[in-house]
Amino acid sequence: MMPPIPIHEPAWLREFKAFIMRGSVVDLAVGIVIGAAFTAIVGSLVEDLINPIIGLLVGGIDFSNVFVVLSGERRATLEATREGGAAVLAIGRFINAIIKFIIVALAIFWLLKVLTRLRIRQEAVKGPSSTDVLLADILAELRKRPEPMAPTPPPPTPPAP
Repeated sequence: MMPPIPIHEPAWLREFKAFIMRGSVVDLAVGIVIGAAFTAIVGSLVEDLINPIIGLLVGGIDFSNVFVVLSGERRATLEATREGGAAVLAIGRFINAIIKFIIVALAIFWLLKVLTRLRIRQEAVKGPSSTDVLLADILAELRKRPEPMAPTPPPPTPPAP
């Protein structure tokens, strides 16, 4: 049986593997996945719950269909107008995007506020670190030692004849 052929792994591949496996990169990837799911939830919240309530309060306006035709034929919906080749300003969709942004920004603000409070409480409960305790013990031991005696001067040398 033939021994396996050694395959030389390029240095950049080793560096890339080390980079990918670092904790911060994995944390970032998890954050992006959770952020995408959160964005879908916020999108549904805005489009399916908040906008209909606001639309009802302002007289039955559907924000997703609020648009201005710049050129071309206006049709019943924004999608139909765009399919007809018209240039439109989708003001309603822009309003939806602003509402989504505000909701996400508020959610992140409150999440960071809670995490900061938890971190402060954890630090208050922890007390001194092991390094601080060790340094305090070393300082206490040094203070217990007596002062070293001053070195004795060398004996005088006899005068030369």
